[in-house]
Amino acid sequence: MGKTYDLIILGGGPAGYFAAERAAEGGLSVCVFEERNLGGVCLNEGCIPTKSLLYSAKIFDNTRHGADYGVTAENVSLDHEKVLARKAKTVKSLVAGVAGALKRLKVDVIAERAQITGKTDGKFTVEAAGQTSTGDRLLIAAGSEAVLPPIPGLKEGFGSGFVLTSREALDIPAVPKELAVIGGGVIGLELANYFALAGSKVTVVEMLPEVGGSIDADVARILRGNLEKIGLTFLLSAKAKEIGDGFLIVASPDGTETKINADKILLSIGRRASTDGLGLEKIGVLTERGAVVTDPYLRTNVPGVWAAGDINGKSMLAHTAYREAMAAVNDILGKPDPVRYDAIPQVIYTMPEAAGVGETEKSAAEKGIAYEVHQLPLLYSGRYLAETGGGDGICKLLIEKGTRRLLGAHLIGNYASEIILSPAILVGSAWPADTLKKIVFPHPTVGEILRDVLLEVK
Repeated sequence: MGKTYDLIILGGGPAGYFAAERAAEGGLSVCVFEERNLGGVCLNEGCIPTKSLLYSAKIFDNTRHGADYGVTAENVSLDHEKVLARKAKTVKSLVAGVAGALKRLKVDVIAERAQITGKTDGKFTVEAAGQTSTGDRLLIAAGSEAVLPPIPGLKEGFGSGFVLTSREALDIPAVPKELAVIGGGVIGLELANYFALAGSKVTVVEMLPEVGGSIDADVARILRGNLEKIGLTFLLSAKAKEIGDGFLIVASPDGTETKINADKILLSIGRRASTDGLGLEKIGVLTERGAVVTDPYLRTNVPGVWAAGDINGKSMLAHTAYREAMAAVNDILGKPDPVRYDAIPQVIYTMPEAAGVGETEKSAAEKGIAYEVHQLPLLYSGRYLAETGGGDGICKLLIEKGTRRLLGAHLIGNYASEIILSPAILVGSAWPADTLKKIVFPHPTVGEILRDVLLEVK
């Protein structure tokens, strides 16, 4: 029989390890079960490694165009092997940091996938590697996994190494000459961007009429245009129909088919909650469309059980997972702390970056919200012009009619990932536009474009 804890956490990704730190600081005895590496998808095969690759590509691309800024360099090249080594070093350092923090806080970490086996004498029982542990409370944070669609030839492609998910793509030893990407969402676009700059001929196949998922339509269009300029080809409203040996068959809405030759295929069409094999049914945890159902406090339908991160399917973003973890632990500690999901920013770290928060024109219209749009080119920002020399970046704000509050903000251009924090705060504050106009932005910054657009609101 294993130990008994105040809190058992299933999963050591952003939600799991962050919750463990907060709970241990709150005086609880905690155990985390994680079958892979601490840090989850985000730290090991998502957020951090992709940013490492993209930063190398950004330096490479900037150096290639250095002459535009009076900087001349010859024989500029990107060494993919060294890029991977730097990525691995970064990930290793951060994973070690997480492990060190948990160790200092006396959190037990068990490198196994755990399964819930039931509830005995008021305590939840969890089994891993033949040993049972018990806990007064459970936090389910098992994350998500790549969606695998029923495409003929997909299984065989995985078996031969021809088809990759982001996990394998981030460790591919050589840059493929031709790369087909199935899925034009965040991860698909970020990896497509890197490999295109690294030398691949990249074709992106997307089922929807535009790339970028739920981002603003104008931002998505501008982003696609910029990626096309560096050589990416997009097949929109198209569906992967068949995978063969060295090729992909794509079907268009009109029934025509296109054969794409490729050295590798990257499958990136989304993720689903990893609920299989957790034993949720043993204690009656409710799921819906494969995800654990939670309320704003991250409580499940079973008293004493919470679920945070991708596992609940609400917002599959690492920063959402951190917030949910904090809210769940606060609730466990008797400090109710509901999560708001209306002001969570999303970012695509391509070149240029795209970011948004709050309502888009599409979502506002679907909800029947009356709004007006105010938009300016980023060229209104002196710093943006000084650092890009041009570009087609924009800042778009949606203002609710009547209340005059900021409903949403959407940007594309350098520093968009950093700028979006300010409008996220402003969307959450619900202050009227006239109040927001009084905020003093530092000059010169790209972020002061927010003030310029706000001044357009009459």
